[in-house]
Amino acid sequence: MSDSIAISEPSSVATSDRGSTRHILGFVYFTFVCYLSIGLPLAVVPPYVHLRMGYSDMLAGLVISIQYIATLASRPWAGRISDRVGAKVSVLWGMGACAASGGLLMVAAMVHGMHLLSLSILILSRLAIGIGESLGSTGSTLWGITSAGAESTAKVISYNGISTYGAMALGAPLGVILDQQWGLGALGLFTIFICLVSLGLAMRKSPVAVMPGEHMPFAHVLNRVAPHGMGLALGGVCYSVLATFITLFYASRSWQGAALCLTSFGVAFIVARLLFIQTINRFGGFPVAMVCLAVESVGLLLLWQAFSPWMALVGAFLGGFGFSLVFPAIGVEAVERVTEPNRGTALGVYTAFSDVSFFLVGPIAGAIIGVWGYPSVFLFALISVLTALGIVVVLRQMQKR
Repeated sequence: MSDSIAISEPSSVATSDRGSTRHILGFVYFTFVCYLSIGLPLAVVPPYVHLRMGYSDMLAGLVISIQYIATLASRPWAGRISDRVGAKVSVLWGMGACAASGGLLMVAAMVHGMHLLSLSILILSRLAIGIGESLGSTGSTLWGITSAGAESTAKVISYNGISTYGAMALGAPLGVILDQQWGLGALGLFTIFICLVSLGLAMRKSPVAVMPGEHMPFAHVLNRVAPHGMGLALGGVCYSVLATFITLFYASRSWQGAALCLTSFGVAFIVARLLFIQTINRFGGFPVAMVCLAVESVGLLLLWQAFSPWMALVGAFLGGFGFSLVFPAIGVEAVERVTEPNRGTALGVYTAFSDVSFFLVGPIAGAIIGVWGYPSVFLFALISVLTALGIVVVLRQMQKR
């Protein structure tokens, strides 16, 4: 493996093709697999823990969110691996960790009768998928950017996000179907299969050269990227509460079709990315982020006040449409804050802020629900997104100065 680390992209890849959609999709595919693995149990695990095992709403949210402890802890590591050893290595390790998560999910289902043991193994599965997410998505993004060229950064990040939320939109209802037909273990078996196939595909792809140059201390990268990461973290609370609690929110009102809210979010996300990704290069990252956060706020307002499944569905759609360009819009500005040999680390640090958000939102939102009920969690998300909008406005003003 080490023999191929510094090998450059084959010369047969024409320069004009480097930034093509087809070329980029060959790399962000691995992000799709990571998040499909995450999405499969997303609408299954909370009711599994709360309704089948009898644990609290807060613990159900914590089990989902706990994966982000592992993701957060491994993001800087994944960035350093991608910068210094090679993005391909990071992707290979990521596929292996996701496959291990599927194996643990199968074991958790097999020992379901012993609730504490099953819950513990389920937590280990979530931690493994967190490491897989970090390694796989960070490596995939940098692999794509390095191969396609720095001028395609926004495009790679955009398609990477489409892969992320498209996989989640597909994974959530697919996971529900697999669980209903064959049980939780089927999700684990399917995860193992797709990850091992993808591991083989990654091994066959040519690596790109490790970028030469000075590697900045981690603290310096963190200092430059942190304000942008805070905007991302708060802007992502909408997705966090929707993914974690929409199933239980629907159940509390005796509504059907909770998984469709996640699908609606994902479809809107993809549509907005495909239609409006060029606006980042045209108008700049910060102006696009401000518009998107405003649209996201409207969606959360509808979710907070929802009195029917259709109103919640429209709110989820607007939330996905608004959140669609937040990551690449702010991310392009964040990556520009560091030199090229440090962009893997910068991407890892930037994305880690969303991991912090995902981890904290679960238990915090669960506690809020315990006091004020399920609708209050969307008010909490609305306040968070409006705060993110304020941060982006300040960053924009600083940029103008």
